[in-house]
Amino acid sequence: MKRKFIWNLVLVIILNLLIKPFYILGIDAEVINRVGANVYGNYFALINFSFLLNIILDLGITNFNVKNIAQHHQLLDKHFSGIITLRFLLVFIYLCATFLIALAIGYDTMQFKILLILALNQSLVAFILYIRSNLAGLHLFLQDSIVSVLDRLLLIIICSTLLWGEISHRPFQIEWFVYAQTASYFITLIICFLLVFRQTNTFKFQWNKIFAIVILKQSLPYALLILLMTIYYRIDSIMLERMIDDNAMQAGIYAQAYRFFEASNMLAYLFAALLLPIFSRMLKFKESIYDIVDFSFKTLMAFALVLSIFCCFFSYEIMAFRYDLYVTESAQIFLVLMICFICVSSTYIYGTLLTANGNLYYLNIVAGLGVILNIVLNIILISKYNAFGSAVASLITQFLTGVAQICLCVYIFKLNLLKTFLKLFLFFVGLVFFTYCLKTLEIALYYKFIMYLVFSLIGIFGMQLVKISDLTMLIQNRFKIK
Repeated sequence: MKRKFIWNLVLVIILNLLIKPFYILGIDAEVINRVGANVYGNYFALINFSFLLNIILDLGITNFNVKNIAQHHQLLDKHFSGIITLRFLLVFIYLCATFLIALAIGYDTMQFKILLILALNQSLVAFILYIRSNLAGLHLFLQDSIVSVLDRLLLIIICSTLLWGEISHRPFQIEWFVYAQTASYFITLIICFLLVFRQTNTFKFQWNKIFAIVILKQSLPYALLILLMTIYYRIDSIMLERMIDDNAMQAGIYAQAYRFFEASNMLAYLFAALLLPIFSRMLKFKESIYDIVDFSFKTLMAFALVLSIFCCFFSYEIMAFRYDLYVTESAQIFLVLMICFICVSSTYIYGTLLTANGNLYYLNIVAGLGVILNIVLNIILISKYNAFGSAVASLITQFLTGVAQICLCVYIFKLNLLKTFLKLFLFFVGLVFFTYCLKTLEIALYYKFIMYLVFSLIGIFGMQLVKISDLTMLIQNRFKIK
């Protein structure tokens, strides 16, 4: 299982490295430069608002389905038709709830127009994620990996045409960006559906009240967890847009830094997406999970430390590389968010393990306390420090949440993490010292990056955070993995 995990991890990382960084650094950053921080900040707040009620579209069904299909492949035929039908009802409820709350908040006509399309996009994404959960549950990781980047690939093609194709004399509009998302999500949904349809014996739209109730009862604990996590991930920009005078501006500055953080987060999230079905199946058959937990944690944390430390020391240079305005302000926020990324990375391992084991009661308590803390900190810090305060609130919340999840895993699974944490701490200290010295050198940034990367790889393999034997095993057995 470890071998299979390593191979699929390498595959999905390669695909995502080919597609998603170009989208974030090329397309998304160019959109910000074209429309300006004010317009993009307004868009950023609206898309995060559309995420807040996203739980209505899912109600925990996707995570429940990954675990359930991974443990019981034979349920695919029965569940696929019934859940697809159920999700159409959830889409209707989501759209109604979104616009009622938006009306109460006081959004204007233009904001409502954009929110309408964004809500539709969220509905399409929810369908995609559910259908993909069947591919993951069946351990069809190759197909799932391709689909995971397909929407971004299509969006790159469409937006590149709109940005640089000179098909219109009008300046680029944020609405075009939103419409491009709609088109890419719709095409991806069709392809994803056809891939799962091939694995089923039959499919038909059917409403079964009893089936829907049973599914919702089993998935609701997952729904609460996702809701709470969504709130403390997305509430920052909404509070920024609502609480201060130059609201859209501060949200736009925050968005500049957050998009780079999100690009890193996308890669870390891949671990959770791969590990949930693997953990679920291993726990069902009472297999030892220690090796794969230790391997995945050391691998992800090594990646997080390497990326975060470099970004912290060179935050201004990275922001200036792609953005034209508010570079200093966004660089400060970016520095804090990348420290936050280290904390977030741990949750993708230990939070996923607790989810696979069904420890949702404890996870929901941790997430609930995290939401309360995050909102309180945002209220206090945004009023004093604007967008920077929001970033600090996220850091404190994510650190305490990550520590709580690690402690829970140590208690439940009797994990011994002392040796692993000691290695990572020494690696961290070495990286910080080397990067500090590197910062003082009067050479081009890309030379510094190459030197930093070489030093990091030497440290990773020298301290056996990632073993060469694992990679050798992967290469030798890549054609044997079924």
